[in-house]
Amino acid sequence: MHDDLGSLPVSVVPDRTVRVKIIDACGLACGFCHNEGTPVAADNKGREPGQYAGTPGKKGRVSIYLQTNGANFLPERIEPDAEFALALAATRGAIETNEVHFTGGEPTLHPRLPDLVAMARRLGLTVGLTSNGENGSAVMEECAKAGLDRVNLSVFGTTAEELAAVQAPRFNSAKLAVKKIAALHATIEAALKSGVKVSANLVVPDATHAPRVLRVIEEYGRDVVVRMLINLEDGGASLAAMREVLETLGAVPVRHIFTAGTSDQRTRYRLPDGRTLYAKSIRPVRLPETCHGCQFNNGTDCQEGYYGIRLYRAHHGPFMVGVCIQRMDLCATLGEFVMSKRRDEVRYLRDQELLRLRLKYREQVQETTPA
Repeated sequence: MHDDLGSLPVSVVPDRTVRVKIIDACGLACGFCHNEGTPVAADNKGREPGQYAGTPGKKGRVSIYLQTNGANFLPERIEPDAEFALALAATRGAIETNEVHFTGGEPTLHPRLPDLVAMARRLGLTVGLTSNGENGSAVMEECAKAGLDRVNLSVFGTTAEELAAVQAPRFNSAKLAVKKIAALHATIEAALKSGVKVSANLVVPDATHAPRVLRVIEEYGRDVVVRMLINLEDGGASLAAMREVLETLGAVPVRHIFTAGTSDQRTRYRLPDGRTLYAKSIRPVRLPETCHGCQFNNGTDCQEGYYGIRLYRAHHGPFMVGVCIQRMDLCATLGEFVMSKRRDEVRYLRDQELLRLRLKYREQVQETTPA
Protein backbone atom coordinates (compact mmCIF):
# COMPACT_ATOMS: atom_id res chain seq x y z
CA MET A 1 0.00 0.00 0.00
CA HIS A 2 2.96 2.32 0.51
CA ASP A 3 5.03 3.27 -2.53
CA ASP A 4 7.27 5.39 -0.30
CA LEU A 5 8.16 3.27 2.72
CA GLY A 6 10.06 6.07 4.42
CA SER A 7 11.63 4.69 7.58
CA LEU A 8 9.04 1.94 7.98
CA PRO A 9 10.61 -1.36 9.17
CA VAL A 10 10.83 -3.91 6.35
CA SER A 11 10.78 -7.70 6.36
CA VAL A 12 11.97 -9.62 3.32
CA VAL A 13 10.65 -13.19 3.35
CA PRO A 14 11.94 -15.71 0.80
CA ASP A 15 9.28 -17.51 -1.21
CA ARG A 16 9.34 -21.19 -0.22
CA THR A 17 5.68 -22.06 -0.86
CA VAL A 18 3.89 -24.11 -3.48
CA ARG A 19 0.12 -23.68 -3.87
CA VAL A 20 -1.69 -26.97 -4.51
CA LYS A 21 -5.21 -27.03 -5.99
CA ILE A 22 -6.61 -30.11 -4.29
CA ILE A 23 -10.25 -29.84 -5.37
CA ASP A 24 -12.39 -27.79 -7.74
CA ALA A 25 -15.77 -28.08 -6.02
CA CYS A 26 -17.05 -25.03 -4.14
CA GLY A 27 -20.37 -24.05 -2.57
CA LEU A 28 -19.98 -20.34 -3.27
CA ALA A 29 -20.03 -18.44 -6.58
CA CYS A 30 -17.95 -15.30 -6.10
CA GLY A 31 -17.98 -12.97 -9.09
CA PHE A 32 -14.23 -12.25 -8.83
CA CYS A 33 -13.02 -15.86 -8.49
CA HIS A 34 -10.04 -16.87 -10.64
CA ASN A 35 -10.40 -20.55 -9.61
CA GLU A 36 -6.60 -20.87 -9.71
CA GLY A 37 -6.78 -20.32 -13.47
CA THR A 38 -8.59 -23.57 -14.29
CA PRO A 39 -12.06 -24.12 -15.78
CA VAL A 40 -14.95 -24.89 -13.43
CA ALA A 41 -14.80 -28.68 -13.70
CA ALA A 42 -18.49 -29.40 -13.07
CA ASP A 43 -19.55 -27.11 -15.93
CA ASN A 44 -17.02 -28.41 -18.46
CA LYS A 45 -17.09 -32.18 -18.19
CA GLY A 46 -16.74 -33.85 -21.57
CA ARG A 47 -15.44 -30.71 -23.25
CA GLU A 48 -12.10 -30.50 -24.99
CA PRO A 49 -9.56 -27.64 -24.67
CA GLY A 50 -10.81 -24.69 -26.66
CA GLN A 51 -14.41 -25.54 -25.78
CA TYR A 52 -14.24 -24.65 -22.09
CA ALA A 53 -16.98 -22.23 -21.09
CA GLY A 54 -15.76 -18.82 -19.98
CA THR A 55 -19.18 -17.79 -18.72
CA PRO A 56 -21.00 -19.11 -15.65
CA GLY A 57 -22.69 -22.48 -16.10
CA LYS A 58 -25.23 -24.34 -13.97
CA LYS A 59 -23.12 -23.85 -10.85
CA GLY A 60 -23.07 -20.08 -11.33
CA ARG A 61 -19.32 -20.06 -10.75
CA VAL A 62 -16.73 -18.12 -12.74
CA SER A 63 -13.07 -18.45 -13.59
CA ILE A 64 -12.37 -14.86 -14.59
CA TYR A 65 -9.33 -15.47 -16.82
CA LEU A 66 -10.60 -18.56 -18.62
CA GLN A 67 -11.61 -16.87 -21.88
CA THR A 68 -8.04 -15.72 -22.58
CA ASN A 69 -5.66 -17.80 -20.44
CA GLY A 70 -5.32 -20.81 -22.73
CA ALA A 71 -6.19 -23.43 -20.11
CA ASN A 72 -5.91 -26.84 -21.73
CA PHE A 73 -6.87 -29.24 -18.95
CA LEU A 74 -9.61 -29.74 -16.40
CA PRO A 75 -8.56 -29.98 -12.74
CA GLU A 76 -8.94 -33.30 -10.95
CA ARG A 77 -9.24 -33.90 -7.23
CA ILE A 78 -5.85 -34.75 -5.72
CA GLU A 79 -5.79 -37.83 -3.51
CA PRO A 80 -3.37 -38.56 -0.62
CA ASP A 81 -1.71 -41.42 -2.48
CA ALA A 82 1.80 -42.41 -3.45
CA GLU A 83 1.63 -40.34 -6.65
CA PHE A 84 0.91 -37.17 -4.71
CA ALA A 85 3.67 -37.91 -2.23
CA LEU A 86 6.10 -38.31 -5.12
CA ALA A 87 4.81 -35.10 -6.73
CA LEU A 88 5.39 -33.13 -3.52
CA ALA A 89 8.84 -34.64 -3.09
CA ALA A 90 9.73 -33.85 -6.71
CA THR A 91 8.51 -30.26 -6.35
CA ARG A 92 10.50 -29.81 -3.15
CA GLY A 93 13.57 -31.16 -4.90
CA ALA A 94 13.11 -28.94 -7.94
CA ILE A 95 12.66 -25.68 -6.05
CA GLU A 96 13.41 -25.06 -2.40
CA THR A 97 10.08 -25.61 -0.66
CA ASN A 98 9.15 -25.77 3.00
CA GLU A 99 5.41 -25.10 2.81
CA VAL A 100 2.35 -26.23 0.88
CA HIS A 101 -0.81 -24.16 0.71
CA PHE A 102 -3.94 -26.07 -0.25
CA THR A 103 -6.46 -24.24 -2.43
CA GLY A 104 -9.48 -25.05 -4.57
CA GLY A 105 -12.33 -24.69 -5.14
CA GLU A 106 -13.00 -25.16 -1.46
CA PRO A 107 -10.42 -27.37 0.31
CA THR A 108 -12.66 -28.23 3.29
CA LEU A 109 -15.00 -30.07 0.90
CA HIS A 110 -12.23 -32.58 0.16
CA PRO A 111 -13.28 -35.84 1.86
CA ARG A 112 -9.67 -36.73 2.73
CA LEU A 113 -8.29 -33.31 3.64
CA PRO A 114 -6.76 -34.48 6.97
CA ASP A 115 -4.91 -37.25 5.11
CA LEU A 116 -3.48 -34.71 2.65
CA VAL A 117 -2.33 -32.55 5.56
CA ALA A 118 -0.72 -35.53 7.28
CA MET A 119 1.06 -36.58 4.09
CA ALA A 120 2.58 -33.13 3.60
CA ARG A 121 3.64 -32.99 7.24
CA ARG A 122 5.38 -36.37 6.94
CA LEU A 123 7.45 -34.81 4.16
CA GLY A 124 8.49 -32.04 6.55
CA LEU A 125 6.29 -29.35 5.02
CA THR A 126 4.27 -26.72 6.84
CA VAL A 127 0.64 -26.80 5.72
CA GLY A 128 -1.84 -23.96 5.27
CA LEU A 129 -5.06 -23.61 3.34
CA THR A 130 -7.41 -20.98 1.97
CA SER A 131 -11.07 -21.61 2.74
CA ASN A 132 -14.46 -19.92 2.68
CA GLY A 133 -15.32 -21.85 5.84
CA GLU A 134 -18.37 -23.65 4.52
CA ASN A 135 -17.28 -27.05 5.90
CA GLY A 136 -14.40 -26.17 8.18
CA SER A 137 -16.11 -26.90 11.48
CA ALA A 138 -16.55 -30.54 10.42
CA VAL A 139 -12.89 -31.13 9.57
CA MET A 140 -10.83 -28.55 11.47
CA GLU A 141 -10.15 -30.59 14.60
CA GLU A 142 -8.97 -33.60 12.59
CA CYS A 143 -6.87 -31.37 10.31
CA ALA A 144 -5.27 -29.77 13.35
CA LYS A 145 -4.36 -33.21 14.71
CA ALA A 146 -2.87 -34.04 11.30
CA GLY A 147 -0.65 -30.95 11.51
CA LEU A 148 -2.50 -28.06 9.86
CA ASP A 149 -0.68 -24.86 10.77
CA ARG A 150 -3.07 -22.16 9.62
CA VAL A 151 -6.18 -21.35 7.64
CA ASN A 152 -6.80 -18.18 5.63
CA LEU A 153 -10.56 -17.67 5.60
CA SER A 154 -12.18 -15.75 2.76
CA VAL A 155 -14.81 -13.46 4.26
CA PHE A 156 -17.37 -11.69 2.06
CA GLY A 157 -19.76 -10.06 4.48
CA THR A 158 -21.48 -10.00 7.85
CA THR A 159 -25.04 -10.31 6.54
CA ALA A 160 -26.87 -12.33 3.92
CA GLU A 161 -27.24 -9.19 1.81
CA GLU A 162 -23.49 -8.50 1.89
CA LEU A 163 -22.68 -12.07 0.92
CA ALA A 164 -25.17 -11.95 -1.93
CA ALA A 165 -23.55 -8.75 -3.23
CA VAL A 166 -20.46 -10.65 -4.36
CA GLN A 167 -22.21 -13.87 -5.43
CA ALA A 168 -23.93 -15.17 -8.54
CA PRO A 169 -27.74 -14.68 -8.70
CA ARG A 170 -28.38 -18.11 -7.19
CA PHE A 171 -27.24 -16.66 -3.85
CA ASN A 172 -30.23 -14.32 -3.76
CA SER A 173 -31.57 -16.86 -1.30
CA ALA A 174 -31.21 -15.21 2.11
CA LYS A 175 -31.69 -18.57 3.83
CA LEU A 176 -28.73 -20.08 1.97
CA ALA A 177 -26.53 -17.03 2.59
CA VAL A 178 -27.33 -17.07 6.32
CA LYS A 179 -26.35 -20.73 6.40
CA LYS A 180 -22.99 -19.98 4.76
CA ILE A 181 -22.24 -17.15 7.20
CA ALA A 182 -23.10 -19.37 10.16
CA ALA A 183 -20.75 -22.04 8.78
CA LEU A 184 -17.94 -19.47 8.58
CA HIS A 185 -18.44 -18.49 12.23
CA ALA A 186 -18.39 -22.17 13.22
CA THR A 187 -15.17 -22.71 11.28
CA ILE A 188 -13.46 -19.79 13.02
CA GLU A 189 -14.53 -21.15 16.40
CA ALA A 190 -13.38 -24.68 15.56
CA ALA A 191 -10.01 -23.49 14.22
CA LEU A 192 -9.25 -21.32 17.24
CA LYS A 193 -10.31 -24.10 19.61
CA SER A 194 -8.02 -26.55 17.77
CA GLY A 195 -5.00 -24.24 17.91
CA VAL A 196 -4.93 -23.47 14.19
CA LYS A 197 -3.81 -19.95 13.28
CA VAL A 198 -6.63 -18.01 11.63
CA SER A 199 -6.69 -14.99 9.37
CA ALA A 200 -9.61 -13.48 7.48
CA ASN A 201 -8.98 -12.56 3.84
CA LEU A 202 -11.22 -9.84 2.47
CA VAL A 203 -11.19 -8.80 -1.20
CA VAL A 204 -11.98 -5.08 -1.59
CA PRO A 205 -13.41 -4.50 -5.10
CA ASP A 206 -14.03 -0.72 -4.96
CA ALA A 207 -15.24 2.17 -2.79
CA THR A 208 -18.85 0.99 -2.83
CA HIS A 209 -17.72 -1.98 -0.73
CA ALA A 210 -15.94 0.16 1.90
CA PRO A 211 -18.89 0.11 4.36
CA ARG A 212 -19.09 -3.69 4.08
CA VAL A 213 -15.35 -4.00 4.61
CA LEU A 214 -15.50 -1.82 7.71
CA ARG A 215 -18.29 -3.97 9.16
CA VAL A 216 -16.35 -7.17 8.48
CA ILE A 217 -13.24 -5.77 10.17
CA GLU A 218 -15.32 -4.77 13.19
CA GLU A 219 -17.08 -8.13 13.48
CA TYR A 220 -14.26 -10.55 12.72
CA GLY A 221 -11.22 -8.48 13.67
CA ARG A 222 -11.82 -9.10 17.37
CA ASP A 223 -10.95 -12.78 17.03
CA VAL A 224 -8.70 -13.11 13.97
CA VAL A 225 -6.23 -11.04 11.97
CA VAL A 226 -7.92 -9.41 8.97
CA ARG A 227 -6.09 -9.03 5.66
CA MET A 228 -7.54 -6.80 2.96
CA LEU A 229 -6.75 -8.12 -0.54
CA ILE A 230 -6.64 -6.24 -3.81
CA ASN A 231 -9.21 -7.12 -6.47
CA LEU A 232 -7.15 -8.44 -9.39
CA GLU A 233 -9.64 -7.28 -12.02
CA ASP A 234 -9.45 -3.60 -11.05
CA GLY A 235 -6.40 -2.91 -8.92
CA GLY A 236 -6.68 0.90 -9.08
CA ALA A 237 -10.21 1.11 -7.72
CA SER A 238 -9.40 -1.58 -5.18
CA LEU A 239 -6.32 0.21 -3.84
CA ALA A 240 -8.24 3.48 -3.55
CA ALA A 241 -10.96 1.73 -1.56
CA MET A 242 -8.40 0.11 0.74
CA ARG A 243 -6.84 3.50 1.44
CA GLU A 244 -10.29 4.87 2.26
CA VAL A 245 -10.84 2.07 4.78
CA LEU A 246 -7.43 2.64 6.39
CA GLU A 247 -8.03 6.37 6.73
CA THR A 248 -11.50 5.81 8.21
CA LEU A 249 -10.06 3.43 10.80
CA GLY A 250 -7.11 5.68 11.64
CA ALA A 251 -4.75 2.80 10.86
CA VAL A 252 -1.02 3.42 11.38
CA PRO A 253 1.53 1.47 9.27
CA VAL A 254 4.08 -0.44 11.34
CA ARG A 255 5.86 -2.78 8.92
CA HIS A 256 6.07 -3.60 5.20
CA ILE A 257 6.60 -7.22 4.17
CA PHE A 258 7.92 -8.41 0.80
CA THR A 259 7.82 -12.02 -0.34
CA ALA A 260 11.02 -12.16 -2.37
CA GLY A 261 10.57 -13.91 -5.70
CA THR A 262 6.81 -13.27 -6.01
CA SER A 263 4.51 -10.29 -6.53
CA ASP A 264 3.12 -10.56 -3.00
CA GLN A 265 3.59 -7.61 -0.66
CA ARG A 266 1.67 -6.41 2.36
CA THR A 267 1.71 -3.69 4.97
CA ARG A 268 0.88 -4.34 8.60
CA TYR A 269 -1.14 -1.65 10.34
CA ARG A 270 -2.00 -0.98 13.96
CA LEU A 271 -5.51 0.21 14.74
CA PRO A 272 -6.18 2.73 17.53
CA ASP A 273 -7.46 -0.06 19.80
CA GLY A 274 -4.28 -2.10 19.28
CA ARG A 275 -5.61 -4.61 16.77
CA THR A 276 -3.61 -5.61 13.69
CA LEU A 277 -4.78 -5.19 10.11
CA TYR A 278 -2.96 -6.12 6.91
CA ALA A 279 -3.36 -4.60 3.45
CA LYS A 280 -2.08 -6.85 0.68
CA SER A 281 -1.28 -5.71 -2.85
CA ILE A 282 0.66 -6.77 -5.94
CA ARG A 283 4.20 -5.78 -6.99
CA PRO A 284 5.15 -5.76 -10.69
CA VAL A 285 7.31 -8.91 -10.44
CA ARG A 286 7.97 -10.86 -13.64
CA LEU A 287 9.90 -13.96 -14.62
CA PRO A 288 12.66 -12.38 -16.74
CA GLU A 289 12.46 -14.76 -19.71
CA THR A 290 9.01 -16.34 -19.49
CA CYS A 291 7.19 -13.02 -19.10
CA HIS A 292 9.25 -11.19 -21.72
CA GLY A 293 7.10 -10.53 -24.76
CA CYS A 294 3.90 -11.78 -23.09
CA GLN A 295 0.81 -9.94 -24.35
CA PHE A 296 -0.20 -9.24 -20.74
CA ASN A 297 3.19 -7.89 -19.68
CA ASN A 298 2.23 -4.29 -19.08
CA GLY A 299 0.98 -2.17 -16.23
CA THR A 300 -2.67 -2.81 -17.00
CA ASP A 301 -3.18 -6.35 -18.24
CA CYS A 302 -0.79 -8.28 -15.98
CA GLN A 303 -2.96 -8.36 -12.88
CA GLU A 304 -1.19 -10.83 -10.60
CA GLY A 305 2.39 -10.78 -11.85
CA TYR A 306 4.50 -13.78 -10.94
CA TYR A 307 2.90 -15.04 -7.72
CA GLY A 308 4.72 -18.34 -7.30
CA ILE A 309 4.40 -21.99 -8.27
CA ARG A 310 1.05 -23.76 -8.47
CA LEU A 311 0.59 -27.53 -8.61
CA TYR A 312 -2.46 -29.14 -10.24
CA ARG A 313 -3.64 -32.61 -11.21
CA ALA A 314 -5.05 -32.81 -14.73
CA HIS A 315 -8.20 -34.87 -15.23
CA HIS A 316 -7.09 -38.39 -16.18
CA GLY A 317 -3.61 -36.93 -16.57
CA PRO A 318 -0.36 -35.96 -14.88
CA PHE A 319 0.49 -33.40 -12.24
CA MET A 320 0.93 -29.98 -13.80
CA VAL A 321 2.98 -26.97 -12.72
CA GLY A 322 1.77 -23.46 -13.46
CA VAL A 323 3.44 -20.08 -13.09
CA CYS A 324 0.59 -17.74 -14.12
CA ILE A 325 -3.20 -17.94 -13.84
CA GLN A 326 -3.53 -15.55 -16.79
CA ARG A 327 -1.28 -17.78 -18.92
CA MET A 328 -2.33 -21.35 -18.20
CA ASP A 329 -0.85 -22.27 -21.58
CA LEU A 330 2.50 -22.00 -19.78
CA CYS A 331 1.64 -25.00 -17.58
CA ALA A 332 3.96 -27.96 -17.97
CA THR A 333 3.86 -31.47 -16.60
CA LEU A 334 5.76 -31.83 -13.36
CA GLY A 335 8.34 -34.00 -15.12
CA GLU A 336 8.90 -31.36 -17.77
CA PHE A 337 9.12 -28.55 -15.23
CA VAL A 338 11.70 -30.31 -13.06
CA MET A 339 14.05 -30.57 -16.06
CA SER A 340 13.27 -27.19 -17.59
CA LYS A 341 14.93 -23.79 -17.86
CA ARG A 342 11.80 -22.35 -16.27
CA ARG A 343 12.60 -24.18 -13.05
CA ASP A 344 16.05 -22.54 -13.13
CA GLU A 345 14.43 -19.18 -13.90
CA VAL A 346 12.18 -19.46 -10.84
CA ARG A 347 15.09 -20.30 -8.59
CA TYR A 348 17.19 -17.46 -10.02
CA LEU A 349 14.36 -14.94 -9.51
CA ARG A 350 13.90 -16.01 -5.90
CA ASP A 351 17.59 -15.65 -5.10
CA GLN A 352 18.05 -12.35 -6.92
CA GLU A 353 14.93 -10.78 -5.40
CA LEU A 354 16.03 -11.75 -1.92
CA LEU A 355 19.43 -10.09 -2.39
CA ARG A 356 18.05 -7.04 -4.20
CA LEU A 357 15.34 -6.24 -1.66
CA ARG A 358 17.61 -6.73 1.33
CA LEU A 359 20.17 -4.44 -0.28
CA LYS A 360 17.61 -1.81 -1.31
CA TYR A 361 16.09 -1.61 2.18
CA ARG A 362 19.22 -2.51 4.13
CA GLU A 363 18.69 0.36 6.59
CA GLN A 364 15.14 -0.80 7.34
CA VAL A 365 15.32 -4.59 7.10
CA GLN A 366 14.58 -6.45 10.30
CA GLU A 367 15.21 -10.16 10.06
CA THR A 368 12.51 -11.23 12.50
CA THR A 369 9.81 -13.33 10.90
CA PRO A 370 6.60 -11.29 10.60
CA ALA A 371 3.45 -12.56 12.26
